[in-house]
Amino acid sequence: MNIPQSSHPRVVIIGGGFAGLAMAKKLRNKNVQVVLLDKHNYHTFQPLLYQVATGGLEAGSIAYPIRKVIQEYKDFYFRLTSVKEIDTKNQKIISEIGELHYDYLVIATGSKTNYFGNKEIERNSMSMKTIPQSLNIRSLILENFEQAVLTRDEADKNALINFVLVGAGPTGVELAGALAEMKRAILQKDYPDLDISKMEINLVQSGDRVLNTMSEKSSAAAEKFLTDLGVKVWKNVRVTNYDGRTISTNSDLTFETATVIWTAGVQGAAIHGLDSKSLVERVERIRVNQYNQVVGYDNIFAIGDIASMESEKFPQGHPMMAQPAMQQGSLLAENLVKLLAKKSMKPFDYNDKGSMATIGRNLAVVDLPHYHFNGIFAWFVWMFVHLFSLIGFKNKAVVFLNWVYNYIRFDREGRLIVRPFKKRSFTTFTSDEV
Repeated sequence: MNIPQSSHPRVVIIGGGFAGLAMAKKLRNKNVQVVLLDKHNYHTFQPLLYQVATGGLEAGSIAYPIRKVIQEYKDFYFRLTSVKEIDTKNQKIISEIGELHYDYLVIATGSKTNYFGNKEIERNSMSMKTIPQSLNIRSLILENFEQAVLTRDEADKNALINFVLVGAGPTGVELAGALAEMKRAILQKDYPDLDISKMEINLVQSGDRVLNTMSEKSSAAAEKFLTDLGVKVWKNVRVTNYDGRTISTNSDLTFETATVIWTAGVQGAAIHGLDSKSLVERVERIRVNQYNQVVGYDNIFAIGDIASMESEKFPQGHPMMAQPAMQQGSLLAENLVKLLAKKSMKPFDYNDKGSMATIGRNLAVVDLPHYHFNGIFAWFVWMFVHLFSLIGFKNKAVVFLNWVYNYIRFDREGRLIVRPFKKRSFTTFTSDEV
């Protein structure tokens, strides 16, 4: 990897997400050599991926170059690669570009979509965890409408303009709201030769309420906002299969659709090499103690979505969200400095600052530790928090200007098919029908 030797201990961080980047910033100019590895050369602000997928923002406005973050840090290195395995015996990681020895290893690989073992759903549906995936969804949505204006078969046409989102967590709810706003204000102008009123947005939830990690008040408000926007919310319905055209469920309910976006669950993005006792098999998260040390290892740590710090308050580990990840990353950086100075480390105590979700224009729900509210004020709070959480002044300015323009014009300028995406499993017409 061409990393120079250093007189300082080498800390290798795998992953430049919220947790890894928070830790890297805290280790700036400390008495350690830091090597940050990631398969992308940018940090992604994942809470706004749905806006990229629906044309509200361009990809560059929610991404920030990792090298720009660390360019003034001393003894700090970044390498673009995927880590394949951890050799714990020899204290080295094995990646696509070579091997690297570590003194301390921090695993911050985040999470990936969980299809619960259903390979056909995985093959035929879309997920939204990365910028490329969001761009694929945007292209598929627009291509479906372009295809719908060409086909004469009504069943095919309806399937092309019907959307099913599986999972009513924040991602599913926000994406459903964005699609509903596109239907209401944009698509009827772009496609006057289509009957957009036949477009369906179905939000399928296996549980008994949407946003089930938030308060019941916020859940009820979010569901009302969605139904008022025209979204069909299906609760206590579990999707069992999707063949590229037809969705099967655990009931008599079926859907004919060319587009299924799977937001029903996530699991840890684990790396081979750790002892099996360190892993929570069902969700592939890594068991850690209160200092984020991986169970069974003294010099390996895990932070963020991949880490499962089980406690009485959080029996299944902390929620897989940005706030726990950033807080763990910041504290672990401080604890590593203490560890090197042979001082006692501080146990992690999650400071829950609340959660929020936006459903659409002037519509959002916010849960604070002792207060819950929704509506236009919640929407402004959501915008303020997300805007100032972005990295870089330019990104903040671009997103803000986009939001102002979209609000005034009720438009989404990013309706561009810049990287075509075709689903091979869905065919609507032959060339002689065009």
